[in-house]
Amino acid sequence: MLIDDLKELLKFIEPDVQTIKNFWKNSKLDEEYAALHEQINQPDFWQHKDQPKISQRFEQVKDQRESYYNLIKNHAEFAELLDLFAEDESELKRIQKDLEPFVRSIKKFKINMLLSEPDDKSNCFLSINAGAGGTESQDWASILLRMYTRFCEDNKLTAQLVDFQSGEEAGIKSATLYIKGKNAYGLLKSEHGVHRLVRISPFDANKRRHTSFASVTVIPEYEDVAEIAIEPKDLRIDTYRASGAGGQHVNKTESAVRITHLPTNIVVQCQNERSQIQNRETAMKMLKARILQKKRDEEHAKQEAKHEKKKIEWGSQIRSYVLHPYKMVKDHRTDHESPQPDLVLDGELMPFIESYLIF
Repeated sequence: MLIDDLKELLKFIEPDVQTIKNFWKNSKLDEEYAALHEQINQPDFWQHKDQPKISQRFEQVKDQRESYYNLIKNHAEFAELLDLFAEDESELKRIQKDLEPFVRSIKKFKINMLLSEPDDKSNCFLSINAGAGGTESQDWASILLRMYTRFCEDNKLTAQLVDFQSGEEAGIKSATLYIKGKNAYGLLKSEHGVHRLVRISPFDANKRRHTSFASVTVIPEYEDVAEIAIEPKDLRIDTYRASGAGGQHVNKTESAVRITHLPTNIVVQCQNERSQIQNRETAMKMLKARILQKKRDEEHAKQEAKHEKKKIEWGSQIRSYVLHPYKMVKDHRTDHESPQPDLVLDGELMPFIESYLIF
């Protein structure tokens, strides 16, 4: 029956509506709206040095606030209408015409609301580095690389491998992806940190349980990197032969580039492109992004404490993936859990991402 289908549709979006409510409660946007409203209504506000910026922010918060309360109101009204006209087929068909686009708008509003920071819409660089543990950790790093590649495929993001350092026996020592697409950084910023794996090692002849670590660094491709001025004397540029996948040019020419920024000791490298010039351009782009990230982290040390690089070992992990003696993935920041690590490692990260964005 149509009434059953419509109620099921309303039930289907209930988790999204709850996510939106939880985020709104934690965002304190109502308080910000009240403060901004009071500020812009001061008689001398037009003389404020930040008047354009404050006015723009007020309009943004105002629009988002109106959209939120309209959404919550409409959701409640649809539930009431379905109860009221449960026996009226013609009225239900009219409601259906309004409900279906409303369901689509819920999904769109949720993503736009959760990813509202200026950098969220940026492309990003995601780097994976194997931690202590030798072959076992290097294999874990390669599993994470596959997980993020699959996530990008599922969410219409383009992941380009710009650097790849193979492990000595298996897996990888490190890898960097340049990820492009809508809200790339916003979706992946929650992955920044240390990831821990517990499993029976396939490299242990005695089938013992091992714990492995790998760190993930996510940095946005800032639009304002032009403000970063780098003196040539502050750079050490090394070239070397690329390794890993890449075609016939690999190991034949020194096309790979490694750049060290001496004042900060930040090191970036790129070997994906065929020409040294292209690799140098990409490496400089990564370097400027990392320098700007470091600068911003220092300026907002307290707010950005969670982004500070931590030692890759016990006690610093953001998420644990346990495959033995039980199966569980747990995010230690939000306490979100999944009893299906196989799905998570195949790229099903969105529940963890949403929990982090709401937290």
